[in-house]
Amino acid sequence: MQRKSEPPVPEPSPEDRREHERFETSIAVDYASGETFLFAYLQNISEMGIFIRTDHPSSVGSRLRLRFQVEHGEPLTLDGEVTWINPLRASGDNLNPGMGVRFIELSPDKREEVVGLVRTVAYLRDEERNEDAQA
Repeated sequence: MQRKSEPPVPEPSPEDRREHERFETSIAVDYASGETFLFAYLQNISEMGIFIRTDHPSSVGSRLRLRFQVEHGEPLTLDGEVTWINPLRASGDNLNPGMGVRFIELSPDKREEVVGLVRTVAYLRDEERNEDAQA
């Protein structure tokens, strides 16, 4: 007896594969790789990493020292590693160049600071949505 083949299961989208939800934001970030110091903006953040919008992403595997200002208190300084890049294309068909950076070697205290920042970003995003819905 021949069994009917099951339909193929579609590959999950990158968003569905993520373990931690990402939240859109625009937070200024300073980052350094070796002797190179740059300034850019986070485009989104999760508990495990960030996407930095930049026309000049660092190479995959590069280690970065990240520093960004939180609402109150001292700037948050973390280490990260570039896990993927979306390079700027000469054709101009890439509207979102930048790099994905995974946080590395987070102490428990730093992890709590990141979680707090992500919760703040998520809360502010929800507040904006509620205000838009009421307008």
